[in-house]
Amino acid sequence: MRRWLSRYRYVIIFWLCFGVFRTSLADWNPIPSGSMRPTLVEGDVVLVNRVAYDLKLPLTDISLVKVDNPRRGDVVTFTSPKDGIRLIKRIVGIPGDTLEMRDEVLWVNGTPATYLNAQDIIEPIASGQSVPGIKLTELADKSQRSVQFMPTVRALRNFGPVVVPADHYFMLGDNRDDSADSRYIGFVPRRLLIGHAHHILASAEILDHWMPRFRRFGSPIL
Repeated sequence: MRRWLSRYRYVIIFWLCFGVFRTSLADWNPIPSGSMRPTLVEGDVVLVNRVAYDLKLPLTDISLVKVDNPRRGDVVTFTSPKDGIRLIKRIVGIPGDTLEMRDEVLWVNGTPATYLNAQDIIEPIASGQSVPGIKLTELADKSQRSVQFMPTVRALRNFGPVVVPADHYFMLGDNRDDSADSRYIGFVPRRLLIGHAHHILASAEILDHWMPRFRRFGSPIL
């Protein structure tokens, strides 16, 4: 055993350092579903800054140092408070915010979001199936992003008003009618935030023999 450890010590050290790096500093996550369309699509791999908000003890949710506060509009990875699955969504509500949704329109602290640049799209929802949709630019509280709606799909289009508790956040997917977000899983505690997803590292067509989508490589997540 001692001889084996001596022979492979550098490999062991490398993988230990690699594990600490991925669990403490930076990570990458594949996008398995369309809940963040049109911003992120299936086959994207996003780069995640794990120390954007908190420096945590490796392999735990214990925060050692608070680095910064999450902001509205940030795209983040987090552990679902409902079932422990890792998710990626956009923060639309921070502690103290009053949020509601009326017929798809997001309201933040009594002010409705503005929707511009409407564009008709055809959106896939299952293998071989697609539905009509609308892609728009959403402006809410000094942040903006591309979102989409699918009027023919059954979804929760009204809620609230609700007040975001201290140290919690409200998440929505950009694909508003096909996203299991805070409308269904509730507020997300800060301790369950993993990191800030800020760039697309790589991308491939998962339904076309994993052909690379080079145009998406290195794109910032807006």
